Amino acid sequence: MEYQAPDSTRAAVALLAKAKGSAYVLAGGSDLLVRMKGGFIEPDLVVDIKRIKPMREVKKLAGGGFSIGAAVSCAAMGENAALKKAWPGVVEAANLIGSKQVQGRCTVTGNLCNAGPAADSVPAMVAAGAKAVIQGPKGKRTIPVEQIPVGPGRNSLKKGELVEAIMLPKRPPKSGDAYLRFIPRTEMDIAVVSAGVNLTLDAKGVVKDARVSLGAVAPTVLLVADAAKAIIGSKLDDQALEKLGAACSAACRPIDDKRGTIEFRTKVAAVLGKRAAEIAYARAGGKK
Repeated sequence: MEYQAPDSTRAAVALLAKAKGSAYVLAGGSDLLVRMKGGFIEPDLVVDIKRIKPMREVKKLAGGGFSIGAAVSCAAMGENAALKKAWPGVVEAANLIGSKQVQGRCTVTGNLCNAGPAADSVPAMVAAGAKAVIQGPKGKRTIPVEQIPVGPGRNSLKKGELVEAIMLPKRPPKSGDAYLRFIPRTEMDIAVVSAGVNLTLDAKGVVKDARVSLGAVAPTVLLVADAAKAIIGSKLDDQALEKLGAACSAACRPIDDKRGTIEFRTKVAAVLGKRAAEIAYARAGGKK
């Protein structure tokens, strides 16, 4: 195995593009190193991006919003007061990944590119309308984060490409987001079902824009347009919440496994969707 630690994105892309055999990007390594030690993968090349300075930074952008470098740890996100204030749901989701020790290494970009159906940070980022900045041999492109995972353990990145940063948009006034998950244990587990909600209110407390996402109920994270539509135009009354829950359940395409049944996941998706919406609504300044 060859190990390289370039100091620029251009150099990292060049290494990945010319690699023969399997090449992997090392950001935090909380997943990659475990798979290597377990014998599940044997990389021909590992490209460590932690020496690339912009990838270790959280930047508040001039026009609003944030750029989160691909090598920024989840713990560092939780320590950034401005990011936590603007996007509490995204930060909370990041801070649910693994243990405190793992959070000091893991990254939301790695969580995204690993393309696990139960990834915690992904539904929250999808609800937030986050985008991934991708660098590759043919230049830069920016896509919605939901376009990165294409199936369990599979992403849409092409040979030589890597995610440079995650971009979170400017937070409109009277907005809030939230992320919730169900796990069998109290911590250090992966989601059986999860939900992210992001919404914006008008001056009267009526929802004027919303995004609702679900995790662990399909091969990839789901952006549920019908659930968002159910609450737009409402003050999140009981009828609107019931419609949101029904839309969440209807969107589910889960599996039966030892962690949860299809019936259970479908029911809990509705519960978590409604609860996350209520938290996001309160954070936006809404009063019921």
